[in-house]
Amino acid sequence: MEAESSATARKSIAVDSPAPGTPDGPGKAPGPAPAPDAPAGADGPARADRPAGPAAVSGRTRSGLLQAAAGVLAFSLTFPATAWGLRGFGPWSLVAVRSVLAAAVAGGCLLALRVPPPARRHRPSLAVVGAGVVLGFPLLTTLALRTSTTAHAAVVVGLLPLTTALLSALRVGARPSRTFWAAALAGAGAVVAFTVQQSGGALTAADGFLFAALLVCAAGYTEGGRLARLMPGWQVIGWALVLCLPVAVPLTAVALAYEPVHPGVHGVAGLLWLAVGSQFVGLVLWYRGMAAVGIPRASQLQLAQPLLTLVWSVLLLGERLTPAAPLTAAAVLVCIAVTQRARG
Repeated sequence: MEAESSATARKSIAVDSPAPGTPDGPGKAPGPAPAPDAPAGADGPARADRPAGPAAVSGRTRSGLLQAAAGVLAFSLTFPATAWGLRGFGPWSLVAVRSVLAAAVAGGCLLALRVPPPARRHRPSLAVVGAGVVLGFPLLTTLALRTSTTAHAAVVVGLLPLTTALLSALRVGARPSRTFWAAALAGAGAVVAFTVQQSGGALTAADGFLFAALLVCAAGYTEGGRLARLMPGWQVIGWALVLCLPVAVPLTAVALAYEPVHPGVHGVAGLLWLAVGSQFVGLVLWYRGMAAVGIPRASQLQLAQPLLTLVWSVLLLGERLTPAAPLTAAAVLVCIAVTQRARG
């Protein structure tokens, strides 16, 4: 009996202990846990011993949508903050100083957390992010807002989700459904009709700046969303800001020398929001959301941005809206609901 018990115990031990060389055995140390910032699929296929169930996928999607929506809320204040900033700074000074301040915040975070420099293969993509969302979009929209109202600019930039979805399809092979494209095109059509109606049938120089801003920003969003699947989203915008410093610092010195500065409460408040809220925190949340739910789906949340900006333009700037502005924004908002329900 004692021998039988010993044999049973040895058998039990043999069954419970993994063989040497298996993933959890003495021949190989357990692998590191996935980083909390890494979305599903960022590090390869899910492990067979821990499949992601529907609840986990739903949780990631919900979290991603909330983060992307928070980013859109931050972006919706960009145009009103730019209008405030232009009260104290010239357009070139405002863009250059906000970039330097945002880079200082991002660089401080990178240094404090001892984040290693990005891999060489990621630097061209980071340069696209920097050229698009750090310098290009802020400069072009700031130049447009010298002669355009924030309400008009906000509705024109409502084309950004469609532009981003198109570039995403070309760059990363995203293939949304036909329903998705139909709703996105309907929202874009409403924006184009609004723009033509507001300008009396002819595009203005401000509209030219805004449409150029759409292209460079969509390129930055697409490349940043792709990178955010390979590294934490805050590092994507953080390194893009730091890489733009060799351009932003000289530009700041030249712009401040030639453009008059009259810093007041509104001018400084607008500058600080642009640097910290729009340029860093908002983009961190935005890239994390895109990494979690996909670039096309997250981009359509920005269809709500014109409506939010219209609200801010009335509350913060005292602008009066034409009847077409809220109607267009509401129509675009309906398109969001369709794109978010569409499979893609």
